[in-house]
Amino acid sequence: MSAEGTGRQSSTHCPYCALQCSTVLSGERGAVAVRPSADFPVNRGGLCQKGWTAPAVLSAPDRLLTPLVRGADGELAPAGWDEALDLVAGRLREIRARHGADAVAVFGGGGLTNEKVYTLGKFARVALGTSQIDYNGRFCMSSAAAASTAAFGLDRGLPFPVTDLDEADVILLAGANPAETMPPLMRHLQGADLVVVDPRRTRTAERAALHLQPAPGTDLALALGLLHLAVTEGLVDQEYVDARTVGFDAVRERCLAWWPERAEEVTGVPAADLRAAVRMLGGARRAHILTGRGAEQHSKGSDTVAAFINLALALGLPGRAGSGFGTLTGQGNGQGGREMGQKADQLPGCRLLTDPADRAHVAAVWGVDAGTLPGPGRSAYELLDALGGAEGPRALLVFGANPVVPAPRAAHVTQRLEALDLPVVADFVPSETAALADVVLPVAQWAEEEGTVTSLEGRVLRRRAHLTPPPGVRTDLQVLHALAVRLGQSPGRFPVRPPEVFEELRRASAGGRADYSGISYARLDAGEALHWPCPAGSGGDAGHPGTPRLFLDRFAHPDGRARFAPVDHRPPAQEPDGTFPLYGTTGRVLAQYQSGAQTRRVPELVAAAPEAVVEIHPDTARRFGLADGRLAEIGSAHGTARARVRLTRTVRADTVFVPFHFPGAARANLFTGHALDPRSRMPEFKVSAVHVTPAGERP
Repeated sequence: MSAEGTGRQSSTHCPYCALQCSTVLSGERGAVAVRPSADFPVNRGGLCQKGWTAPAVLSAPDRLLTPLVRGADGELAPAGWDEALDLVAGRLREIRARHGADAVAVFGGGGLTNEKVYTLGKFARVALGTSQIDYNGRFCMSSAAAASTAAFGLDRGLPFPVTDLDEADVILLAGANPAETMPPLMRHLQGADLVVVDPRRTRTAERAALHLQPAPGTDLALALGLLHLAVTEGLVDQEYVDARTVGFDAVRERCLAWWPERAEEVTGVPAADLRAAVRMLGGARRAHILTGRGAEQHSKGSDTVAAFINLALALGLPGRAGSGFGTLTGQGNGQGGREMGQKADQLPGCRLLTDPADRAHVAAVWGVDAGTLPGPGRSAYELLDALGGAEGPRALLVFGANPVVPAPRAAHVTQRLEALDLPVVADFVPSETAALADVVLPVAQWAEEEGTVTSLEGRVLRRRAHLTPPPGVRTDLQVLHALAVRLGQSPGRFPVRPPEVFEELRRASAGGRADYSGISYARLDAGEALHWPCPAGSGGDAGHPGTPRLFLDRFAHPDGRARFAPVDHRPPAQEPDGTFPLYGTTGRVLAQYQSGAQTRRVPELVAAAPEAVVEIHPDTARRFGLADGRLAEIGSAHGTARARVRLTRTVRADTVFVPFHFPGAARANLFTGHALDPRSRMPEFKVSAVHVTPAGERP
């Protein structure tokens, strides 16, 4: 029986950020109410503005309710499911026959459940035989993942529960603004003295004991300057360094070149403030260093995170009770999304496509020959950049993403999507990417299906359905199953029930770095708090308690030691000059989320943040003839966006800020470039050289 009208309540989790606040849904379709769960330790009865209004998306007036197929007249028109799926499968077969398996690509999302992520990766590599799969989490956590894996042997955003932050004396936040991006987290930070590293005086920085305001693109130099001071002021925990790490001597030698006055010259942060920050961290009994997108979304993002890890290791923080290092995962299932197989180089359980043992294990679970599994494919931007080209994919299937808005060099990415022979989008609203598709498939939303997600602290959580999907709407698992069968796969290879998928996922992840094999729906439904790794012992799934705190005894490298990484500062790909005299940086605002495809359909959120703005210092606005409330164009060597001027003294005079949630000419990523981090393949979202002029005028 449908959940509607039964009067029951459903315990689930918010569809937005990686805090995954626990909520309770009640009411019928069109009148669903939400309240926070008082006993969940992460949100403790709190929600942000987005969480309180999340049910509104369930009744979006333009909700997709039937498949759409582009006709000979160029317009999308309603079609039946069999017609749409037969068309997609037939075209996929034709393209693969003509151009090879890698001519078909898949693009996933960090908001998909673990079951969907797992099935999507399996579908790409088994049903399609393609290596060309990546996801929008590449634009979010890839730099942190690369640096953390290299340092600790494992990538988990927070290797400790969020509640450990409650007892901290000092917390350094590098490029993170949780007061706007994940407000309930601030409840866990209120007892600590905050040191905030951000070019803007954000709502988080306003609450800080110390705000370090570097020029965009100089966070790495700042971290090197902080480590220099930790060394020269005798704050290094040498006993910890000797017992639990390797490689410190090379890092110490490199950081000695970054005396505080040199760091000040590069970053603009006074040497006295650098000294104060290091002394706060070094003098604390319990301290944490946390990084966010501001430090990570650079062409040197993985090196920047590594530099902050170096500082944390030198101070003896990671793997110590009450202290630590972590990265704040952004998307709702950003953690599980990069663990379960939709990343270009990974198999489920954080297994590697290049490792023969990993390939053999997963292939056995899937019932295929390991030799048939393709190798690593292109990263997200490189995949989008290659679409429709002579050597690139000719077809793209998009699940849970809207790359037209958040991808770097957005106008170019739009052109590449338009060049495809077959773009297919599965979504529940007509996103900007769906508008370019030849086939649009309507799928269920978060409150209409069950599954699991993994929060930023590595805790696996149950989402539960409160409503049944509207007539004509299918789940992503049903769509992938139907396509796989049409492509010649046996029906049993692609289950449609999330519990069945999760049971297979457990086996595929067993023994991997992200081991879920000891986790089950039964344990989660019983209320157990299970953080991976949680291996299945000899007693089956009821034995292992999970691992809320990693690294207390050893790190995940074979010798149990963490690795220092010798890194050095280098400038961003674009620096201000005579033509483009300002730094342009992008980010989020409280009332909107990601590409805005969901939140821009919620009236309360639109009222709070109705359009894109360009935040600019009043002195800078006078210099360039800009007036508060007037439209301006923000241009770089890559393109131009349009936004309304908002005068503020919270931003540096050499910097402008534009949120990236808005479509069309307001897309901030029209002016971001395509420089990539050589290790993580993260694009450089956080710094562009730009000019700003009144709309309609040339610079």
